[in-house]
Amino acid sequence: MTTTTTWRGVLRENENLSRHTSWRVGGPVARFYQPADIADLAVFLQELTPQETLHWIGLGSNLLVRDGGLHGTVICTSGVLSDIRVQPHQQVYVEAGVACPKVAKFCAKHNLVGAEFLCGIPGTMGGALAMNAGAFGGETWQLVTNVQTIDRQGVLHTRTPQDYQIAYRHVSGPQSEWFVATTLQLQHGDGKASAAQQKALLAKRGASQPTQQPNAGSVFRNPAGDYAARLIEQCGLKGFCIGGACVSDKHANFIVNVGTATAGDIEALINKVRDTVLKETGVKLQQEVHIVGEARV
Repeated sequence: MTTTTTWRGVLRENENLSRHTSWRVGGPVARFYQPADIADLAVFLQELTPQETLHWIGLGSNLLVRDGGLHGTVICTSGVLSDIRVQPHQQVYVEAGVACPKVAKFCAKHNLVGAEFLCGIPGTMGGALAMNAGAFGGETWQLVTNVQTIDRQGVLHTRTPQDYQIAYRHVSGPQSEWFVATTLQLQHGDGKASAAQQKALLAKRGASQPTQQPNAGSVFRNPAGDYAARLIEQCGLKGFCIGGACVSDKHANFIVNVGTATAGDIEALINKVRDTVLKETGVKLQQEVHIVGEARV
């Protein structure tokens, strides 16, 4: 970083990332930055050296940070890139730090329908864009008309879905650009009915997923024509634990922190589940959770 700074956000050093991940585990990062807004983020990026390693975190779901932590700088968008507003033609502008359930509620409040499934995604809009997150049969990119990205030089770009390869829980496109906002296309409809639908979906989710325990969402992608949870349960792994990490008794594709887990426990359990399912069923489960950082020495 340069010695003279013009950015307006909050920079912390040696920040413990267990405070910022939904599993509540993870080591420290050298620098942790929460930008004031998109313009401030651009200034901050311009002042970084080209060699600086960058990591991006929203709500820290779908993410396992190893116990040794991360080198470089984490940029946290959650709660700071938080603008959300209605635009003409039933469109909604959403910045990357807005939680997906908030987007669903906002749309219902404004009598816009089609985003109800977002209530079941426990992450931010930026993370949902990055992995085409989905729930209850819906996927993020089915709503997207365009996205705004930022590159290492702090330059903003507006892109369309045609600039990306989009698949089940996978998005690839221009390199070294990160999502900072999107415009979603909704339809005019009954907001009260939308809110009621969301309430029913969340009740369904609460009944079938361990929402009251620290977790990171689904650990593995569903293989074609099957369900990861079914395969894991078939192998007798429901409730299986390593240290403080356990395969959920409620949903076998969730790993929960029962209170004492380390990132090492969770990663070891992920590997155990994958290896067991492969050995007993011949199916190699594809990991949905991103694992980053250094193991504790």
